[in-house]
Parts: sequence; structure tokens; C-alpha cells
Amino acid sequence: MTGDARPGVVVLFGSGETSPSGRRVFDQVLKDLPQSPRLALLETPAGFELNSPQVIGRVAEFIHHRLQNYQPQITLVPARKRGTPHSPDEPEVVAPLLESDLIFMGPGSPSYAVRQLSGSLAWHYLLARHRLGAALVLASAATIAISAYALPVYEIYKVGEDPHWKDGLDFFGAYGLPLVFVPHWNNNDGGDELDTSRCFMGQTRFAELMRQLPLDVTIIGIDEKTALLMDPNVGVCRVIGLGGVTLIHSGHRHGPTGPDLHGTGLVEIARQRDGHVHIHRKGESFPLSECCPWEVHLTLEGLPPLAWKQALEAQARLHAERLAVAETPPAPQPVDGEVAPEQVQSLLAARQEARLRKDWPAADSLRLQIAALGWQVVDTPEGQRLVKG
Repeated sequence: MTGDARPGVVVLFGSGETSPSGRRVFDQVLKDLPQSPRLALLETPAGFELNSPQVIGRVAEFIHHRLQNYQPQITLVPARKRGTPHSPDEPEVVAPLLESDLIFMGPGSPSYAVRQLSGSLAWHYLLARHRLGAALVLASAATIAISAYALPVYEIYKVGEDPHWKDGLDFFGAYGLPLVFVPHWNNNDGGDELDTSRCFMGQTRFAELMRQLPLDVTIIGIDEKTALLMDPNVGVCRVIGLGGVTLIHSGHRHGPTGPDLHGTGLVEIARQRDGHVHIHRKGESFPLSECCPWEVHLTLEGLPPLAWKQALEAQARLHAERLAVAETPPAPQPVDGEVAPEQVQSLLAARQEARLRKDWPAADSLRLQIAALGWQVVDTPEGQRLVKG
């Protein structure tokens, strides 16, 4: 099974994960997951807040109501704080991560998320499950936390500490990619009086922060209500939402691409780092190699052998369960005293198999064939159901 393992997509929100644009992003991800996918929503970044269950619960409610056509199975993972019954190191708390098709983390404090997750069982399970194909969707604080260097937003913006960086979870470090992510890139909450762009840092303070980073780091700024979808298996990045994505490279220089950068300070920053700037707007796609040449291979760097073994066992169980469902023909279903004919039942079974292997064109074609025979397919949490007429 390890030979076939391929990492899942990574989605990074600048903000707006529960907005209409966020729904479009989740649509893009969920349509490629198995039928009735298992979603694990990790509570950790907001674990210090007294209402952290409500914070992650709002995301769960959004997915349940706005994306119910995918019949998602949603589990909240209350891994809030080390040394408590809700610890990221408690096996029973974080076990749902091992059988998830999608893992989500979102709002809270980047510094707190790094402190609680670094080297934890929850983090190891997340890494293992992603490397076996689960999608990883991150927003706001979680987007910052997975960077090589995490921006301590609260400490600088709210508390008044001098601009600095903290070590991040360095998700991409295992692939040799030193990346820093900055959400809320185009924030303007401060209006004309206060520059709150660059995740509330402002242009002047962010220029100082940039000078503190090693030259080989690539900075990726993501606008609000915008997401960057990274697909390592096809080597493509996509910008989805209302805004754009800004890439600041180092180590090679050429002219900036994108809109006019006059007055943004970005060209000056890039020159200091012997680099350049790209800006990609909504709806654009670009090669993954442009921002991060992510080599798709099975890397176990940073993963304890036991966590990897447990992930493989969970993967095998999940595969066996879904295979059993696919191989079990649907029972004849009486409707108003009438049982669907054998031909319709065979087409229904074939459609179930197509959905499990994510062959959506075939599944749609089979639905039309069933409709032509006078029956409609209704997808429910319990499976497919036939309705006469």
C-alpha cells in the first residue's frame, strides 16, 4: 500500500472559509473525495478560548448545511491543550484523524497552535494521513502555523511586542521547501488611518519582518476570502475566491508579474532579497513549481514509526469497509408495492462502484440510464435509494 501512497491536496485560506467563496473551495475538494467523506475538524488553534467548541462548531455547521449533498461525516477533534484530558497527545481524542478523508484547522492563535501541536500525536497523525491521500484544509491561524516561520500576530498587533518570527510547524520542511504563509494579506480593517495589510502588520512593519527571514524562504501572501489550492499530484496551484495570491521569491531576479506594484513596497523587498514578485488573481492557475517545487514521493521524515504503522492500519480498515459496501449489491427496493427491475438494480450497483472510485462522469451517465428506465436515484446518508417516476 505504501508504494501507491500519494499526498492529498493542501488548501490554504486567507480568510472566508465559511463564506460563499469558501463553499466553492470546499466544493472543489469534496467532489474528489469518496462518497460520504469523513471530515475531522481539529480544534487546537482555538483551544485556549473558552468557546473553542463553538468556534470550530461554526465550521461544522457550515459544512453540514451548505455542503450536505456530499453527505459528509463530520467529527470534531477537541485536542485543545497538552496536559489535560483534551490533549493533542491523547490517543482517544485524536484517533478520528487516522480515518479522515479531509482534515481542517482554522481560527485561533498561530503561536498557541504551534506550541500545542509541535511533536504531538495529533500532528503526527495529520502528517501520516495527508501522506496517504487525505486533503488538508487550513484557514487563518492554521495557515500561519504550518509555515517554516510563524508570524505571532497577537503578540505583535495586540500586545505590542517587537516584530519577530517564531518557529512554525514547518509542514513543507519534510519536502525541502522553506515556506512562510501570510493570510489576511489585503486586510483593510484599519481604513485610511491604520495600515492593517500583510495580516495586520502593515507595509512598513512587514518590510522589517522580511529582513529577519533567511534569504531562501519563499513568502506566500493570501488575500481575504481567497484560497490557494495546491495539488502535488498534478503539479498545479489554483487561486479560488475573491482576491489573489502574492509570491515573493528569493535567489533569482526578474521583473514582477501581475498588476502594478507601485507603492506596495514589494518590489523593494524582493530586490533586497535578490528575488522577484508574482501576483496571481482569482481564477488563475499556475505551476506548483513556481512557488514550491514539491516532489511527490513518500517521505516519512518527522514521522515516528508507530504513528505511520497506525495510519497504514487505519487506511487498510477504511479501504476494506468501502470495498465491502461496493461489493454488496443494493437490496431490491419496493416503491408503492413495486420492486425495481433487475436491470435497474444492476445499473444502481454499477453507479455505486463508479462513485467509490470517483469516476463522476460514469456515475452521472448511469444515473441518466436509470432515469431513462423510469427510476430516479436519491443519494442519502444511508446510501442510494430508488424512487419510481
